[in-house]
Amino acid sequence: MYTRLSLLFILIVQFSFSQAALKGSIVNQNNESIPFASVIIKNTNYGASADADGNFKINAIEAGDYILKISSVGYTTLEYAIAINNSQTQSIKIELTTDGSLEEVEVFGSRFTHPDKIEALTRLPLEPYDQIQSISIISEKLIEQQGNLTISDATKNVPGVYTFATYGNKRESMSSRGFRGIPILKNGVRVHSDFRGTGILTDMQGVDNIQVLKGAAAITQGVATDIGSPGGIINIVTKTPKYYFGGNASLRLGSFGQARTTFDVFGPLAETENVAFRINGALERADSYRSGISSDRFYINPSLEWKVDDKTKVTLEMDYFEDSRTPDLGTVNLGANDKNNIYDLPESQFLGFANDKSLTTSTSYSIRFDRELSNNLTLKAALYKSNLDLDDKGASLGNVIEDELGAPIYNQVKRGYTTSTRSDDNSVLQFDLIGEDVNTGSISHTFQVGFDYRTINYSTFSQSVATVDSINVFTANTHVLPSDLAFSAPITAGAKSKALGFVAQDVITFNKYLKTFIGLRYSKTQSITVTETTESDAFNPLFGVIVSPFKNVNVFTSYTNSSYPRTATRLDVNGSELGNERFDQFEAGIKTNWLDSRLRFNFTFFKINNKDINLPVYDENWVATGYFQKGGNDERKGIEVELSGRVLENLEVITGYSYIDAQYKEHTSYVYGSAPLNTPKHTFNAYANYSFKQRLKGLSIGAGVYYTGERPINDWSSGAVTHEGIVPNQEPFNVEAYTQVNVQAGYRFNKHWNTRLLLNNAFNEIGYNAYRTSFINQTDPRNFSGILTYSF
Repeated sequence: MYTRLSLLFILIVQFSFSQAALKGSIVNQNNESIPFASVIIKNTNYGASADADGNFKINAIEAGDYILKISSVGYTTLEYAIAINNSQTQSIKIELTTDGSLEEVEVFGSRFTHPDKIEALTRLPLEPYDQIQSISIISEKLIEQQGNLTISDATKNVPGVYTFATYGNKRESMSSRGFRGIPILKNGVRVHSDFRGTGILTDMQGVDNIQVLKGAAAITQGVATDIGSPGGIINIVTKTPKYYFGGNASLRLGSFGQARTTFDVFGPLAETENVAFRINGALERADSYRSGISSDRFYINPSLEWKVDDKTKVTLEMDYFEDSRTPDLGTVNLGANDKNNIYDLPESQFLGFANDKSLTTSTSYSIRFDRELSNNLTLKAALYKSNLDLDDKGASLGNVIEDELGAPIYNQVKRGYTTSTRSDDNSVLQFDLIGEDVNTGSISHTFQVGFDYRTINYSTFSQSVATVDSINVFTANTHVLPSDLAFSAPITAGAKSKALGFVAQDVITFNKYLKTFIGLRYSKTQSITVTETTESDAFNPLFGVIVSPFKNVNVFTSYTNSSYPRTATRLDVNGSELGNERFDQFEAGIKTNWLDSRLRFNFTFFKINNKDINLPVYDENWVATGYFQKGGNDERKGIEVELSGRVLENLEVITGYSYIDAQYKEHTSYVYGSAPLNTPKHTFNAYANYSFKQRLKGLSIGAGVYYTGERPINDWSSGAVTHEGIVPNQEPFNVEAYTQVNVQAGYRFNKHWNTRLLLNNAFNEIGYNAYRTSFINQTDPRNFSGILTYSF
């Protein structure tokens, strides 16, 4: 027995001496630690994760020769040969280099290449810095830092972009450069096809980046009633697969009963790593600061990418969104429309009915095909499709009650009821042949030749009761909808439209100091309604110059125009069609790029004129004559200033300012010099996020300030226009300016767990957005939320 025990003791001692430990640190090229890097000994079960300081340790390793595999997101995976001795702990230091394919993401997006899917709009393989137009990018990183949940939350980081209206907090309609409701796209295709930009809802969980394009967008996208809007466009880009495994799940709890869960999982599907997937989603329910209002939503976004070979890639995506919410009528103005007497409606007051409900269901799909034909030529093809279904049932506010003498009692209004539906089916098929750095002698060309085919098919239904009852906004009111409503006759509408476009662009680089942009687009559109079929076509040119007097400084100027065919069939006094209207756009500015693409500063001046309007002609009593004439001059001009990026390694900033001078000039319907509704002259945004690198490592603190200037609640009619609350010759009041301050703090405990605390509207300053006099909705009061995230 003693012999056996002795042998066992010898074996234990021998085994213990044949094992060792390995410890080390992981750093980058700047000798900065890389937290939570993964260290694996290949073909074994040994491995460890680095801590927050980049240090790791692996114990009980048998002696022998091994290969270490070290990896971290954003860095090239490194394999490192090492010999483990039969002895004590060994120490090593390993340096990882930035992975060019896993681009470093800043608050404005990827540092070294153009953002994902931006070519669906610009059609050129250029970074925003090298484009001839004003482009702002909002990255997933910024959306996560700020805890953004809406389009307006995110785009307030872009100078000159502001909320046009929310229509009872059931849509998000955004404006820019004084144009009402610019188009909002998802992956390059419209979701809601209303040319006025009524807006959409979406979920931020699936957003990879948001692209705001202004200026010369028309040359690549078509006519002004589609997405060639002279005011710009907003493109929401969904997340796509990654070829390394990872993901996260989070829980968010906040004020007003908010409970939100999200997940995101991605990675390769095969060891060959030529097929990857991604799926992310969200489930949320919430109440509101206003009694009687709640919302629920569901979102899921799966995608698949297949690298057929080293030159061919196919990407499939789907995006599905459901939202159910109680619309909020908001408040009223206690006076005539020339005086701002917006009533601060108590949060306990809800002016609608208990069964008011707004339902939104939207689905978008995309198939993208990329094929490298040579080192300089690429063929891109894409099919984008979207479906939108809206079902709205809710109260409406009508005229104020008058006393026996006919004097208005502004706190008493008639309440109506409306039910409506809308269905949209939109699609885009797009092909592009792209050449990059193709030389003809000493001149280099980056060009694009392609076409797109767009279809829009929508139908609407509505019926209403003009007056259900009368309510007093100072007192509690019934929320029970009567069962014996006498609805008006249903109103149905719908249309189909098709648009075919051919576009060619050439960016000619003469030398490092000078390049020119030349482009031409031909658009042919057809619109089919129950009563008529109309067709129009248009040629739209683009010309621009970029001068680079110094490294990282581009001075640019451009001209383009976009056509507006919606009123092209209007007849003049001789019975002849007046043809398309036209917007002329001039833009000039400076784009700079500093600190190895970590910091960007842009300055833009723009001037947009519509001097070719098909205007109605009125007689001396403001009665329409029935014919139209060319004329007018609606002008928008101003400046936009933007600074974004990392000023220091641990300090990120985004600042912006815009000045918009929008005026109706030489117009037959509106007062000369008056501004379009909801157009602020000034907007300002500033955001900073500081991450602690030494003491308090893992902690980050951020704050943002957002200012929206005063703006007219309605258009100022010179005598002819009387609809939607407009009183002829009465100057509409201005909605007051407001400033909101948001604060965030985050802490990463380790590789897997982090938390974030959000305080929005910290000083509880209430502002308003309004659609004429139909909806006056306030901004959310002070609110809190906390987010706990597990990453893997």
